[in-house]
Amino acid sequence: MNKRLVILNIVGLAPRHFERPELIPNLVALARRGVMRPMKPSFPAVTCSVQATLLTGQPPSVHGIVGNGWFDRENFEVKFWDQPAALVQAPRLWDLLPEKKTAVLFWQNSMFINADIVVTPRPLHTDARLVQWCYSKPAGYYEKLQAEIGGFKLQNYWGPVAGLGSSRWIAQAARLTWQREQPDLMLVYLPHLDYSSQKLRPDQPAALREIDKIVGELLPELGDAGVLVCSEYALTPVTGALFPNRQLRAAGLLRVREIAGKEYLDFELSDAFAVVDHQIAHIYCKPGKIEAARRALPEVEFTNIAHSRAGELIAVAPVDKWFAYYWWEDWGKAPEFAFTVDIHRKPGYDPCELWFDYRRMARTFRLATGTNPAQVKSSHGRVDADPRNWGVFLSDAPMELPESFAATDFAPAVQRHFSEIGC
Repeated sequence: MNKRLVILNIVGLAPRHFERPELIPNLVALARRGVMRPMKPSFPAVTCSVQATLLTGQPPSVHGIVGNGWFDRENFEVKFWDQPAALVQAPRLWDLLPEKKTAVLFWQNSMFINADIVVTPRPLHTDARLVQWCYSKPAGYYEKLQAEIGGFKLQNYWGPVAGLGSSRWIAQAARLTWQREQPDLMLVYLPHLDYSSQKLRPDQPAALREIDKIVGELLPELGDAGVLVCSEYALTPVTGALFPNRQLRAAGLLRVREIAGKEYLDFELSDAFAVVDHQIAHIYCKPGKIEAARRALPEVEFTNIAHSRAGELIAVAPVDKWFAYYWWEDWGKAPEFAFTVDIHRKPGYDPCELWFDYRRMARTFRLATGTNPAQVKSSHGRVDADPRNWGVFLSDAPMELPESFAATDFAPAVQRHFSEIGC
């Protein structure tokens, strides 16, 4: 068994994709050499949360990453896509395997972790411009990669021109890191299927061929390393959005403040509001307002996560819908961030940022992103009953695995790998 191990996180890869082997021949060949299992995501099946589960072996109620964002009750702020390691409240693989030299490329919550090598996007906002930069460890490591393969382009990672370029750059960085830094364990995040599925449709043949080609080009560069492939979740088709904040406002529970002619959500005075995240929404409620919030959202299911960051209610969208964060009806009162790529100020994930709004751009002579929820072709967040719509665990070598495999089993499987080779 190989001592060194590479983990490729191909987000959006689903068990159902292996029913079309002609589209992903390199991944199918890996599976035929080893073993592949549908991997049940932890709930909610969104990026930051499932990644934390994969790496800790713990559910969100333990590791505390209850979504891509949450409401900070102490500071009355919504936090989305925060990256500090300390947010994850359980040891991750690099903590569980401290004797291993570990490289982590583009996984979430990886700033200031105990790994030896880290690269993750961290643009700098100056008064004059946006500096496209990646945080790295050791200091200057990103600059070394930049000198050889060019800088990482943030616009390829998210926004209207996001696409294959980001995954291709990450794969190039992984190749150089593996060959020159010689880590024992390398974790690589490849996001291409996530973008293409939301923007075009899930199971798009061209996107599957493209990501499989990247894998096929990377594998020979890894030598005799062991390879694990995982995916956090699969995406499924949607046909529009629900608007829980508008519904809570109509029920008299959500309040806004008008500032300079624009409406902003009033976290202090609202009795209930939603922090939305794909197909799930954390509903934060004041004491005594939980049932009123539940009644205001009659078309959704409810669950909970036993963690202080979670909402008092967690709404789950119907299988063919997702949640949009909008609370206004008059678009003249929409905050300016509604028309831009602004992943930190919006109290919810906004897939409409994947499109340009050309009409608004022609009218305002400024870049503007989309605001039409009907454009979104797929989503995730629910945990589907059909294993074909789960994530994937794939090893290029035979492994002893349970027939029913969950995201919480991933970190223990990696630990067993190193235990069985006696190092």
